[in-house]
Amino acid sequence: MQKSSFSSAGFADTKPHYELLDGLRGVAAILVLFYHIFEGFSFAEVTNDDGDGIITTLNHGHIAVDFFFILSGFVISYAYDSRWKGMSTWQFFKRRLIRLHPMLIMGAVIGFLAFAFVSFERWDGTAAPTGWVMTALLLTMFMIPAVPGLPYEVRGNGEMFPLNGPGWSLFFEYIGNILYALIIRRFSTKILAAFTLLLGIVHAWFFIGNISGYDMIGVGWTIDEVNFWGGLVRMLFPFSMGMLIARTFKPRKVKGAFWICSVTLVVLFSVPYIASSGAISLNSLYEFICIAFIFPMLVWLGACGTASGTTGKMNSLLGELSYPLYIVHYPIMYIFYAWLIKNNIYTLDNCLGVAALVIVSSIALAFLCLKLYDEPVRRWLTRKLMKNRQ
Repeated sequence: MQKSSFSSAGFADTKPHYELLDGLRGVAAILVLFYHIFEGFSFAEVTNDDGDGIITTLNHGHIAVDFFFILSGFVISYAYDSRWKGMSTWQFFKRRLIRLHPMLIMGAVIGFLAFAFVSFERWDGTAAPTGWVMTALLLTMFMIPAVPGLPYEVRGNGEMFPLNGPGWSLFFEYIGNILYALIIRRFSTKILAAFTLLLGIVHAWFFIGNISGYDMIGVGWTIDEVNFWGGLVRMLFPFSMGMLIARTFKPRKVKGAFWICSVTLVVLFSVPYIASSGAISLNSLYEFICIAFIFPMLVWLGACGTASGTTGKMNSLLGELSYPLYIVHYPIMYIFYAWLIKNNIYTLDNCLGVAALVIVSSIALAFLCLKLYDEPVRRWLTRKLMKNRQ
């Protein structure tokens, strides 16, 4: 653990944080970036009616979001559970807004610019009216989701935040933070354990029973009934699990924890799609096992590890970049996906240079946003809004 007065990877406070968990968050964000590269080939196939749309590389990369949720629950419980005697609910909300919202606004602006780059062209080839795109920008800045089929859902494929798709997970993250502050933090450890177990049962029923019909734990990205309730369960179960780990955690020294966890994440995400023909979704069962059992062990291992020297610096950088990278990379992906569709490209072999450019551009843009915008803005907001820092 290391002590910091202002952590880009964590929160604007003075409590020590687990630097390896910061690093693992960065590893997961990079894997999401690579996953979306391969998702692009699948999306182009389906859009052009030229394939089955199954993602063949890093097929389970979408559950990196569930890893984020469990990390979030762990870090928030660790950072704030002991502070409520001297911290109001509004102070907590201000802290979370300072941490999350500046980059969310920047992601919306970048999403708008990326959409403008392709002349506001929807996936069906028609142009979205500028006024509705501006409306979508404003609503995204205020974290108000788009309803599928309404004019301000400007891309036409049902995304909750059509200018920056990954904003859906921040929507549920905000809900998780609100529920934590108002209700869940008050639970005793035993009640939290029972609550987590109940959520796990509902999670298993919903996803292994394939209620969504997706045959994967991939709900939450749109605002229809199945995705809203499924997304809520998808967030709450790992979030509560993370809180439970933080409350019951007893640290031990584990050598090489960062590398063990990082390699494990790559292996888990790389398992091929598991087809099933019955009522049970075997693909979702595998992903449930990852979320319910393997991810908690990885968080425990990461919290037990230490980092120094080059590894410590790398963990710090990965943690700092994780959130900006997650927020800014998808608008670039929209441009990449449009290019894939127009050129009928469905494999990495046919666009290795362009894919590399997308990856490098995403990381570079995230770094620039972090240093030139996110950190300065959060420091300024902290000075203005958090006069009595706990």
